[in-house]
Amino acid sequence: MDLIRILLAVFLPPLGVFMTVGLGGAFWLNILLTILGYIPGIIHAVWVIAKRSE
Repeated sequence: MDLIRILLAVFLPPLGVFMTVGLGGAFWLNILLTILGYIPGIIHAVWVIAKRSE
């Protein structure tokens, strides 16, 4: 399941974060980072997914 979330995080970073943490602060932060720059959104999404799967 983590592989699917990481693939979603690469193509749609907020969706990967939403599937991991829901509509929390991390989701809104990821939307902001994705709007400001696509790469920071991807990095944050992968970090959130990796942190939750530990």
